[in-house]
Amino acid sequence: MDSRDWGTFLLPYEQAVEELKVKFKTMRSELKKIEEYAPIEFVTGRVKKISSILDKAKRLNVPMENLETGIEDIAGIRIMCQFVEDIRRVAEYIRKRKDLTVLYEKDYITNYKESGYRSFHMIVEYPVQTSLGQKNVLAEIQIRTLAMNFWATIEHSLNYKYRQMLPEEMRVRLKKTAEAAFILDNEMSSIRQEILDAQKSFEDDSNIVSSLLGAIHRLYFFHMVSEAIAAQERFNELWEARDMEGMKVLLAEVKEMIHRSKTNTEESANEE
Repeated sequence: MDSRDWGTFLLPYEQAVEELKVKFKTMRSELKKIEEYAPIEFVTGRVKKISSILDKAKRLNVPMENLETGIEDIAGIRIMCQFVEDIRRVAEYIRKRKDLTVLYEKDYITNYKESGYRSFHMIVEYPVQTSLGQKNVLAEIQIRTLAMNFWATIEHSLNYKYRQMLPEEMRVRLKKTAEAAFILDNEMSSIRQEILDAQKSFEDDSNIVSSLLGAIHRLYFFHMVSEAIAAQERFNELWEARDMEGMKVLLAEVKEMIHRSKTNTEESANEE
């Protein structure tokens, strides 16, 4: 058994995972502001458990002294997308980054595994700044749809339970469910624009509600108590009727009241 200090050995991988998660979440936020739609749904990450590292090293005949180069997924990032089309876009964004180096890619979407597994993998080299200087660590980035991730998570759990020796009946059933997930992804892609339009409409409505309630609250700041109470009552009626057009009108009116109050306050201050 290897006698290394595993806590120290894994520290750079833990740092890499945390930093990459932050960077890809930031990428999601930036894309959402620029395009009003982000191809990244959410990001997760993990450092491989010691037992899993040892199992993989044994399975791949990787000497313990070569773990850093022989096991490429000690640090793992998963990027989930809504649609299959988004996976290629995210991969292209990653290729263009200057803070990591893509070593190679494995396309298990076009060339899916016999088990039915589908995902897009990128093996990257990422520089981590440690107390002893810079250390380049390998990390695996998996880009999947939500359906692909659901299937892969179940398959991983079953493989662990059966120690990579899945009964044939289980293999057949898993392959069928993989095909079902693939069909689901294709169906979602076929109505992609309708889904995006619906999501945008929901987000726009949510923003109007938030802005309106915030504006009504600001009326109290300008000592417009009766106006605020009246606006709140109108909001309640519009909310019951789900009248979004009416809320837009009310929002414009409340903003105008605030603008007039601010103007009057500034004019009074100037006169003094």
